[in-house]
Amino acid sequence: MTDRADSAGAGDTQFVDWEFAKATGRRLVNPGPKVGAAEAAEIVGRLREVALAAQEPIARTARLHSPGDAPSAIVVDRPGWIAANIDSMKTLMVPIIEKVSAGSRSGPSAATAIGSKVTGAEAGAVLSFLASKVLGQYDLAPEGVPRLMLVAPNIVQVERELGVDPHDFRLWVAMHEETHRVQFTAVPWLRQHMIDRTRTLSTDLAPTPAELSSRIQEIARRLPEAFQAGSQGIGEVFLTPEQRDGVARITAIMSLLEGHADVMMDDVGPQVIPTVADIRAKFSQRRGGVSGLDKVIRRVLGLEAKMRQYADGAGFVRSVIDRVGLDDFNAIWSSPETLPTPAEIARPKAWVERVHGRSIPS
Repeated sequence: MTDRADSAGAGDTQFVDWEFAKATGRRLVNPGPKVGAAEAAEIVGRLREVALAAQEPIARTARLHSPGDAPSAIVVDRPGWIAANIDSMKTLMVPIIEKVSAGSRSGPSAATAIGSKVTGAEAGAVLSFLASKVLGQYDLAPEGVPRLMLVAPNIVQVERELGVDPHDFRLWVAMHEETHRVQFTAVPWLRQHMIDRTRTLSTDLAPTPAELSSRIQEIARRLPEAFQAGSQGIGEVFLTPEQRDGVARITAIMSLLEGHADVMMDDVGPQVIPTVADIRAKFSQRRGGVSGLDKVIRRVLGLEAKMRQYADGAGFVRSVIDRVGLDDFNAIWSSPETLPTPAEIARPKAWVERVHGRSIPS
């Protein structure tokens, strides 16, 4: 169930075998629900239809409009999602690998070739796990064409598990992802801002060759902390205060984007999605129902923090719109300076007072 085959990205490096990462991901990932060829083709066609159908209601509800030449959504399967994310990861990793390898005079060797396979296998394994969880994604594609992706087998699996109306659920998911497409196409500076912030922070987090040994030892010593409740994931256990601040700032932006999409997809309303209330109730219950090994893995990878982004961001967006209305909320897209800070996500009236100069009663 896919519109996309694997695509070639930027040049490989000796440190990560990206093609091996894709092959590992394809080998490990479960393909998803079993459907026949005719049913798969019908599902892909229906998902294309709902992706188009979501555009006008979201533009009207969010009061944001994509340019006419913005790429439309594509439908992918799990291996296709893995391939797209590896291509994007590859381009984001270039400055990080340059930093880690700085000062190294040795060329490729058997050892580095083996190491690149190991690293590629690790990346593929992580993405094979994530590939079964994601319903859709707006791929920023740092050196390519950004596209909205709907992951067909995951959407079908969840709609069956929840027992919801398939058409309504697919349209509801498309509304969320269309909001992301609008965010990044109607706001011209936002995509590059996110790419630059992510690259800068990721490069800062990467150790130099001189730091590598001590960093590995620190991670090993503090690894149990990644499993504790409230942890942001494995990356949090070795961050400096400055790095934590950088992570918090990106997290605040992601909370805004995810929360805004959640609010808009629900605000489209039952006149467009008749069973939206039932879908939201069942989907929210599902989000909170993860347990066992899956929960541990999610905690280590930081996915529990991702779930909190939806709630924190939606609360922020609702509060600001309730206080000043949608048009004044949309001032948030004016520039990087009008994006919320981590403190403002938790205290929306502080954003209103800073951006609009209004004193808002608690």
